[in-house]
Amino acid sequence: MTKVITYGTYDLLHYGHIRLLERAKALGDYLIVGVTSDAFDRTRGKINVQQSLMERIDAVRATGIADQIVVEEYEGQKIDDIVKYGVDIFTVGSDWVGKFDYLNNYCKVVYLDRTQGVSSSELRSEKRMERIGIVGSSNNAMSMMSKFERESHYANGIAISGICTRCDALPPNLSTLPCVTDEYQELLDVSDAIYLVSRPEKHYQHIMEALSQGKHVLVESPITVDSTQYKELTTYANERGLVLMDGIKTAYSIAYNRMMVLAKSGAIGDIISVDATCTSLPKSAVLQPDNDWNSITAWGPTALLPVLQLLGPDYEDISISSKMLDNTEHFDIFSKVDLRYPGAVASMRVAQGVKSEGQLVISGTKGYIYVPAPWWKTDYFELRYEDQSNNRRYFYQLEGEGIRNEIVAFLRAINGEMSSITINDNVSKTTVRVIDDFYKHKLLLLH
Repeated sequence: MTKVITYGTYDLLHYGHIRLLERAKALGDYLIVGVTSDAFDRTRGKINVQQSLMERIDAVRATGIADQIVVEEYEGQKIDDIVKYGVDIFTVGSDWVGKFDYLNNYCKVVYLDRTQGVSSSELRSEKRMERIGIVGSSNNAMSMMSKFERESHYANGIAISGICTRCDALPPNLSTLPCVTDEYQELLDVSDAIYLVSRPEKHYQHIMEALSQGKHVLVESPITVDSTQYKELTTYANERGLVLMDGIKTAYSIAYNRMMVLAKSGAIGDIISVDATCTSLPKSAVLQPDNDWNSITAWGPTALLPVLQLLGPDYEDISISSKMLDNTEHFDIFSKVDLRYPGAVASMRVAQGVKSEGQLVISGTKGYIYVPAPWWKTDYFELRYEDQSNNRRYFYQLEGEGIRNEIVAFLRAINGEMSSITINDNVSKTTVRVIDDFYKHKLLLLH
């Protein structure tokens, strides 16, 4: 019996896929089809797959062509599968000619001509193109705006319509956009959705203007700095069927999500303490309150993310201690926030003008999770125990700091898949509540 194996994502299964599978089956007596997992696709830069792994497996099975289906989960698995299943022929589409010649050492390699005129990428691209405009009000937001534009190229169904900013010098990838303006309405007129990186104090105004004109909004957290305004904005968006999405890129990175799954699974027992530190120093010599975000808004949402996702929104008590920039009322260069829960505590340190070790430590009754600095960009974390022989290290490739996955989640939410949004209302609402307490001076000032 001649065994044949082939691999693919098989997203939005179409006639081209079926013809390729039929010709692969004709090469032998028994066809094994490898369907790539979601995680493996992400490591290869395929973040815009529309269907889940189970949907894609079911679609391949329904063709009746495959004798056996396996899941491809890691680099190098092709060799392992060829040896494991006693494969005689490896086959793949002709657009990969030469790529898999190294497999000739293990079996015969055959490249099959692709069916012309149809591909999953084309089918995904035929979906309605969302025009997203970028809004940023300071030179210090330029890095995020530029990253967002670059990462947008990894997702189908999005076109950056332009940028609204009063910044003087724009990088080439922003200065050449179709619409470059300092008039917000001009950008709204050519956009279906907005990515907002304006100062947090202006979020309410910018979000409301966009929502009132039927535009979806992805906003760099916090959504606003006032709890009453948050409720008004979310209610307004829900009533009109619009997406108002809290943007924290860390929430969409693979390593962070795997770490959260392990923490919630009981791998370190009951969680008793969460300690998160996020700090940075200004790019310019001096902090500029008119341009820079203060510490509680720049870093607070990120530091609160693991706290609220693990311990929840219902803390019993909160204490905020802050060091303000001289001659300012709300511009903290450092803040420490302590939260007390029933049976647990949390602490976060955030700073724009003080530097510290940016690590995350989650302490449990059986062990703890350690994420080294900068934990919000992590591709690595450890589970540590009393018996060090039980310690485990986890590595995951970090692609685009989570931004490209965040963009895909936003697009899916616009298309009705609200479950793609990782940050739920309780996390967003409680984040705003903590920041609201800061702005209402419910804090201790460090002199």
